[in-house]
Amino acid sequence: MKGIILAGGSGTRLYPLTKALSKQALPIYNKPMIYYPLSVLMLCNIRDILIISTPRDIEVFKEMFFNGSDIGLNISYASQDKPRGIADAFIVGKDFIKEDNVALILGDNIFYGYKFEQKLINAINNNKGATIFGYHVENPCDFGVVEFDNKYNALSIEEKPKQPKSNYAVPGLYFYNNEVVEIAKKVKPSDRGELEITSINNEYLKKGNLKVELLEKETAWIDTGTYEGLLNAAKFIETIEKRQNIHIGYIEEIAYKKGYINKEKLIELSKSLIKTEYGKYLLKVANGG
Repeated sequence: MKGIILAGGSGTRLYPLTKALSKQALPIYNKPMIYYPLSVLMLCNIRDILIISTPRDIEVFKEMFFNGSDIGLNISYASQDKPRGIADAFIVGKDFIKEDNVALILGDNIFYGYKFEQKLINAINNNKGATIFGYHVENPCDFGVVEFDNKYNALSIEEKPKQPKSNYAVPGLYFYNNEVVEIAKKVKPSDRGELEITSINNEYLKKGNLKVELLEKETAWIDTGTYEGLLNAAKFIETIEKRQNIHIGYIEEIAYKKGYINKEKLIELSKSLIKTEYGKYLLKVANGG
């Protein structure tokens, strides 16, 4: 399976922060925002990853990750010259996806919590169609909402419905078999002129091939697309790391524990950051701490 991080968009909700810098390069506590979605793909054992961003911002990510070899990944890049919708990622990335299945994660979504890795594994193992996630919210009218049966087959998906059929929002993490490329090519722009991910999900739903994985109540899902979201995400990460001594989104640590890099490489990476708590933590991991 391959992975795509969609890190484009104009980020106008975060102006003036994003007038000259990609939203996904903004800091969330002690690391760039994009580290968090990248870490999710790494937890899925996905090593071939495409980052899609704007022509202006793509160079930032190239500087940040190069080709990914430092952490045992194969990272490539593609530009999306203007926001054309989430579904456009599969058109932009068709030559990258080729004959493989693919996971897509939005670059401004942060996930952390109980049994999350097991949920990812369940999604990967669904090779017959698509898997989306359901996250219980109190204000479903503000989200894309999924309705499902007792076997977790999706029954309907609606964008910001006035009368929601469930309280389960669909966060920005999706798993598809290879059919998604051809489905995306046939999607027509919505009233707002974008290729909607809901259109793709509805095609799988019509075929009876759209499964829903419910995220546990103990799982956190944070959309960082607003000032409040940025602040809340930073506070959340800080709290988990300081109070519980649990470290989230450390891509070098994940690479080491997955066997993508060895101890010597982790030490090398940690030394370049040794003046920071981030680097000191990586060195501690390398030394068995």
